[in-house]
Amino acid sequence: MNFFDWNYAIQLLPELFRAALNTIGVTLLGFAIAIVLGLFLAIGRRSARIWISWPIGGVIEFIRSTPLLIQVYFLYYVLPNYGVSLTAMQVGVLGIGLHYACYLAEVYRSGLDAVPRGQWEAVTALNMSPSLAYRNIILPQALRPILPPVGNYLVAMLKDTPVLSAITVVEIMQQAKNIGSETFRYLEPITMVGVFFLALSIVLAYLVRRVEARLEQK
Repeated sequence: MNFFDWNYAIQLLPELFRAALNTIGVTLLGFAIAIVLGLFLAIGRRSARIWISWPIGGVIEFIRSTPLLIQVYFLYYVLPNYGVSLTAMQVGVLGIGLHYACYLAEVYRSGLDAVPRGQWEAVTALNMSPSLAYRNIILPQALRPILPPVGNYLVAMLKDTPVLSAITVVEIMQQAKNIGSETFRYLEPITMVGVFFLALSIVLAYLVRRVEARLEQK
């Protein structure tokens, strides 16, 4: 029976750390796409113009209802047949960003719907432009209650990055599997990856709580 070898685990740290940078990079870049695109999707879905709200609603439901794995497969293997070629890392960032943008769109929509009706009426009465109204009046009130679910999705994005190994993105889980296949020792690399995801998830959750506390003080 093989027991955990701490010396061997420590030797793996440089290789796993390099792959971890890819994991963190994909997560942060994908989250940047998701948090911006999700807001525009939410605003579009709430539009009074049916020709805007219905197609956007259809796209959101389609992406939310299909697996991330199928979506990144489509981006990586199908789009090149139509002249759109992206690297595995680009597809990983774009795929995970688009996927979670649709989830965040619904989170944003719940926050916007929670803004008191009187605020919307006041904005209309003051004849404020939509961009000014959203930036100064609506969004500051909508963002505070949605921070916890947004933080949850950030952690979920981090934990979904191993899916991208299917399109040859060498993130930390893929690197651990590569090490295991070369040495036939899976216990140490897989355990170290589990510790990495646990530690980083705790750090991200802590940062989200700090942002929440700061907003509550304003």
